[in-house]
Amino acid sequence: MNQTLFHLAFPVTNITQAKAYYVDGLGCIPGRENRHALILKLYEHQLVAHVTKESLVTQHSIYPRHFGIIFTTLEDWEALLVRAQKQQLLFREEPKHRFVGSPLEHSTFFLEDPFYNLMEFKYYRYSEAIFGGAEYTQIGDRLEVE
Repeated sequence: MNQTLFHLAFPVTNITQAKAYYVDGLGCIPGRENRHALILKLYEHQLVAHVTKESLVTQHSIYPRHFGIIFTTLEDWEALLVRAQKQQLLFREEPKHRFVGSPLEHSTFFLEDPFYNLMEFKYYRYSEAIFGGAEYTQIGDRLEVE
């Protein structure tokens, strides 16, 4: 079993609001906390919400910045989807299937937290597509360049 864990720090403006969203809404397990930061466990990975006084603004698109989880079972992906719907979390992009019928086929949805951080949750039909498929050029949705 791989014991390597992923760590991601991201900005928030309010620890109480961040805790409500990530713990009550998304189902993270809270860890250490103070008025400046909150450690969260999301599917065995460490997220750290850091308070900032900088203005946070929504991104025009889901690209280029977002983070998330790739589920290894469709059932786990669907369970989080149902939880997000029941908790009435903000869907930045509703659930959909990309590249249907190809080796890159996957299910995905995007959530946006109260601080405009975007999260993608996906499940690949063929696990080889997670890191393989170098012969294909499709990545995400079509990106409009302004």
